[in-house]
Amino acid sequence: MNFSAEAIYGWYRSVIRNPKYRWWIILGTVAYLLSPIDLLPDVIPVIGQIDDAVIVTALVAEMSQLLFARAKSGKSSQTTAQTSDGKSVDVNAVEV
Repeated sequence: MNFSAEAIYGWYRSVIRNPKYRWWIILGTVAYLLSPIDLLPDVIPVIGQIDDAVIVTALVAEMSQLLFARAKSGKSSQTTAQTSDGKSVDVNAVEV
């Protein structure tokens, strides 16, 4: 098994992008941040906050990418088109 930081981040990205597990991962991340049990204890002055900072950074980065992708794909404009017999038809156009 590969337990490198890149492999763990790749797993985190793939799981948080799955809508079925997204809220569980977000809740687990918040619980880890609030929990006194850490990979690196917070009582160590600078080193203790590094794991929390990395996890918060990963969560914020992934959530911002998800929100940006949702906002970008949700862009649609309501357009009215005229048919040959003069009736109007509403069309939802999505930018590609």
